[in-house]
Amino acid sequence: MEHFDFVIAGAGIVGLTTALTVLRRAPAARLAIIEKEPGPGRHASGRNSGVLHCGLYYGSDTKKAKVCATGGRIMAGFAAEHGIRLNRCGKVLVATDPAQLPAMERLLANARDGGIRATRIDNRTLLALEPAAPPEAVAAIHCPDTAVIDVKGVLAALVARLTEAGARFFFQRRVAGPGPDGAIATTAGPVAAGFLFNCAGAYADVLARAHGFAQNYALVPFKGLYWKLAPASAARIRGNIYPVPDMAMPFLGVHLTRGISGDVYVGPTAIPALGRENYGIFAGAHPKEAAIILTRLARLYLADIDHFRLLAHTELRKYAKSHFYRCARRLMPSLGIDDLVPTTKAGIRPQLVNLAQGRLEMDYILEGNARSLHVLNAISPAFTGSFAFAEMIVAASGAV
Repeated sequence: MEHFDFVIAGAGIVGLTTALTVLRRAPAARLAIIEKEPGPGRHASGRNSGVLHCGLYYGSDTKKAKVCATGGRIMAGFAAEHGIRLNRCGKVLVATDPAQLPAMERLLANARDGGIRATRIDNRTLLALEPAAPPEAVAAIHCPDTAVIDVKGVLAALVARLTEAGARFFFQRRVAGPGPDGAIATTAGPVAAGFLFNCAGAYADVLARAHGFAQNYALVPFKGLYWKLAPASAARIRGNIYPVPDMAMPFLGVHLTRGISGDVYVGPTAIPALGRENYGIFAGAHPKEAAIILTRLARLYLADIDHFRLLAHTELRKYAKSHFYRCARRLMPSLGIDDLVPTTKAGIRPQLVNLAQGRLEMDYILEGNARSLHVLNAISPAFTGSFAFAEMIVAASGAV
């Protein structure tokens, strides 16, 4: 049986940055990263939009606020060090209804509290930054430090750095839970480990429960579908155009992002999914898992805490291109429905549900003991804040 000082379950962005943080603190440590897929970042980490958020969405008392802006700056430095493509294109948030003004003021307050550069701008400035934005917007915010990055480049550079530092990668192998005599059980046999970091993303709750944690929590998947702009329309978008989010809803709403490839994506949705890997309509959905997820969704729907019923109705309508188009057109009035072209881009957001309270958890949650630490809600902005989040995770473990 192989022995490691540390085992990381999951080779997404949180697992990789946690591994790097451990080895920076303990360079001589024997560390293994175990991942069920053939390579790193095959799910949420490799399927996100590549936006490095500035952090104004999060109140100063949240873990997200503590890691987002700092982590984004570290990520930008990592990109510069490794020659990874990064475009600091900025972002505008556009209010199209007077009812959105209180939310806009809250975002500006978050920015002030967090030392984030965000400025309220007039329509002339808005259109100078993004000519395709609504010319009669009620108000807008400009966030100059928002950027887009080459996600795959980041993942590849982290794997290279970790390999050089002596980390061992075990792909197509899954951490299953506690093994005999204090070992960790995997699908390829037990591994002896001094400490386990559970960074298993959409499966983190399953692994945590196997270790006696996450007793009141479960992850429920939400599907992020996108459309892409046809080239003529894409040419009119310079960076990122976002709506002012409904602060009663857990998701940001449909927005437009020019990715590092140059393509402009519109989305994502946040449609309740039938499986943790249900990227297609039915692909990735399994009957037993789907039944459990639907039961949890039904309980959330009936309890209707934090407007969950409205969220479900709003998001399910976006399966229809006509409704999705109406959402996108609020941010780009010149958009025609034929300007939206299909794309295979899709992602899953594994959202943590508090089973006892019947509501979605919106901040990061860590549980653990002297043998393991479990990251239960590694949702956006986990990619942006990953380097700083990893420092938080390792510090919370007390193992290094």
